[in-house]
Amino acid sequence: MELTWTPPNLVLYAVPFFLIFLTLEIVVAYSEHRDWFKTIDTAASLSMGIGNLIIGLIFNKIIVFGAYLFMYALHLRFIAPYFSMPTSGAAMWIALFFADDLSYYVFHRTSHSVRWFWASHVIHHSSEKYNLGTALRQTWTGNLAGGFVFWLWLPLVGFHPLLVVMMQQISLLYQFWIHTEGVDRLPRPIEFIFNTPSHHRVHHGSDLKYLDKNHAGILIIWDRMFGTFQVEEEHPQYGLVTNLETFNPVKIALHEWFSIAKDVVKHPRFARQYIFGKPGWSHDGSRLTTEQLRAQATQQDSTI
Repeated sequence: MELTWTPPNLVLYAVPFFLIFLTLEIVVAYSEHRDWFKTIDTAASLSMGIGNLIIGLIFNKIIVFGAYLFMYALHLRFIAPYFSMPTSGAAMWIALFFADDLSYYVFHRTSHSVRWFWASHVIHHSSEKYNLGTALRQTWTGNLAGGFVFWLWLPLVGFHPLLVVMMQQISLLYQFWIHTEGVDRLPRPIEFIFNTPSHHRVHHGSDLKYLDKNHAGILIIWDRMFGTFQVEEEHPQYGLVTNLETFNPVKIALHEWFSIAKDVVKHPRFARQYIFGKPGWSHDGSRLTTEQLRAQATQQDSTI
């Protein structure tokens, strides 16, 4: 089925509002003497965001939308004669919302458990500060590395590619406001159903108990259902287990890819594990995965 209207580029239109709210947060932080920002860190985040936007405008149309169109063509050829999604109506939007949000959860969780995808996603976790600028610290290589494959099933079952892209943008816009320390816990029903600043602060924490938790996009119910939910307790320590110690956007964007290449060249026998294994995996135990770190901590606690 064809659309009778063209969805707008919501993220592009939202850029001025991103900057306005970021400026307001900076004003609040400095007026209340809050340690939410570091100038060079925020500059790096904005640089990452600009790079992501430019690369997205070029490659998303070629790679991502092209792949969605291909899957939609398969739908029209093989599935549409028997079943086809409407392009309007409340039922369609509700179905697309849940389908997109579940896809995001699977993508996000995989990005924390497969090093290939982590190499792109780690950029978003590389800041040791947590603010609206951090929300703009986005990957330059995510779609080039195939992150979009988690959404390919949507046009295949009949959601129009333009609507899939639009719902992805809605999810991205929602996730902007949860990157702040300026909002405390919200009313319990909201905290139970939706991803909130409290839940997402946990996700950005490098504390052992917070690692690989709360992968939600808009709905936190997926984490509750699939065992990855963690409530915010003590204030998180933001950043990575081993921080980068650089604010160079190019190094931030590509450092993990270079690390993968170095590991593969140095240990070709373990190339598959170094590329597609869990982040932190090493053949000699010189680095540890999240599960190994937790097991080590449990063992140490049991010997005390």
